[in-house]
Amino acid sequence: MSLPKPAHMRRRFLLALPLLALAACGFEPVYGPGGAGTALQNRVLVDAPEDRFGYFLVREVESRLGRAATPRWGLALTTTTTEDGLAIDSEGNTRRYNLLGTTSYALRDLDSGQIVTSGKVESFTGYSATGTTVATRAAELDAQERLMVILADLVVSRLYAADLPQ
Repeated sequence: MSLPKPAHMRRRFLLALPLLALAACGFEPVYGPGGAGTALQNRVLVDAPEDRFGYFLVREVESRLGRAATPRWGLALTTTTTEDGLAIDSEGNTRRYNLLGTTSYALRDLDSGQIVTSGKVESFTGYSATGTTVATRAAELDAQERLMVILADLVVSRLYAADLPQ
């Protein structure tokens, strides 16, 4: 006759099961020993921005990775944006815009000059043009900044997922 296991033991086993699965798949915490977060934190020199979009993108990337005092990596970012009118009223006025952005990135080892990882990320955001000229311009500027935040998050996530040499 086997005795039933107490409920708290079953619960502990069920909570530990996902951790065992992650350990078996090679999961490694970003900020753990040897993780990409540790390798990148305060060690990436982002190339100087060339325009307003680039400024906001660099600012957001540096806020996530820190500013490099002694850089090991260099990061090149190239961003392109386009704007599409979405909602057009019966008089032909565009009432809503979609702002589309693409950022290509390349992380290079500053010692060797070799590209370690590169790629491209894309996203979009929108804004309304139904208010005054000032309100529409404010909404447009806000959408531009939001798009750069999204693109920076995507770039940094890809860098964290990269297999960086130690």
